[in-house]
This record gives sequence, structure tokens and C-alpha cells, in this order.
Amino acid sequence: MTRFGLIRHAETLWNRQRRIQGRGDSPLTPEGKRMAAFWGRLLAGLPWDRILASDTGRALATARRIQARLGRPLALEPRLRELDWGAWTGRTLEEIAAVEAERLARQAAAGWEFRPPGGESRRELLARVRAALAAAARRHPGERVLVVTHGGVLRALELSLSGEGPPAAEAPDPRGYRILWVRGGPEGRLELEGVCPLGGAGAARARREAAS
Repeated sequence: MTRFGLIRHAETLWNRQRRIQGRGDSPLTPEGKRMAAFWGRLLAGLPWDRILASDTGRALATARRIQARLGRPLALEPRLRELDWGAWTGRTLEEIAAVEAERLARQAAAGWEFRPPGGESRRELLARVRAALAAAARRHPGERVLVVTHGGVLRALELSLSGEGPPAAEAPDPRGYRILWVRGGPEGRLELEGVCPLGGAGAARARREAAS
């Protein structure tokens, strides 16, 4: 089994403005750059073999700052991108609700079939992310891989593996930044091992989880 530690990218300008990024992009804020550098220090010295990242600019910028500390090879995987929000990319949920309240409500109730106009469904996102991790497990059996991806990816993967069901809304996760531990086999089987915060009181726990 390959062990994956999945995190989302650091804070961006659109995160701060509460705008939906999806397949769009915005730069890391100064705070986001500091966050990524801190994560690099937090995770340095742990037994990672490589880093796998979404190919969006914000994920790559985060991964490169972490790589500067870890000194491990970095590869890009397009299947780890955020959900494609189609026509709703770059807007806030408040802006969408003001002009498309009924459509937004229908989508919010659709569960895994949630699909923004012109975008993809949560089910499609989950399928491509699982395929990406299975491919990585086949290429790197028995290794420990740090994965830098997106908040929507973490939510979908965690909820599907825990059996809790689809995300209820696109509201920010109250738990904040965290690391998701997943084991994967080459045949595509994935197991959720646990979740812990990145930084603060969760730093020591993150180090223990990665080293175990």
C-alpha cells in the first residue's frame, strides 16, 4: 500500500475574497506564502518519498515552497484539480444566490450529482481523483507521497471514504487547514486513516502520523 498525505493549497487572493476558484486561479497571498513555508518546516525530516500536486498555479506555488524544505521530487497531476465550477467560476456564493437562487438551491440538494452550469459533478471529480491516486500507487508502491491539491478534493475524498455522504454545501470547512491520511493500493482500493490539523496544536500530531 502507498500512503498519501493530502493537503490543500495555501491561501489565495480569491480565498480571501470568498470567490469560487474551480479551474480558475489566483495568486497566493503573503499569508499564503508564509503558510506554505511553515508547512514545509513542519513536514521536513519526515519520511516522504515524493510530492504530487495539482497543476493549478496555486497548488504548484504551495508545493514548490514545501519542496524547498523537503527536497523531494515534485510531479504534477491534472486529475487532482479542483471541481470545475463552469459559469460560476470567479463569483461568490452570495452573488450567485442573488441572481440564481432557485438553481443554486437545486444544485445544493443534488448531493454527488451537484453540477455547476457548464462544470462537472462531484461524482466526476471523485472518480478522477481516485484514478489519480490509484495510478500513483501503481507507480510508487510502498512509498509515502505528499499530495498538494484543493479543498473540494479533500472534502469529497474524506466524505466518500468515511461513508458520510456528499458535501452538504461549499461553505469553508470549519476545521481549517488539515492533512488527510489515505492508504491506496494499485488496484484502486483506498482507505481513510485519519485527519489532523496542520499547525498549532495539530503540529505534533501531524508529525506523529507521518512518522508512524
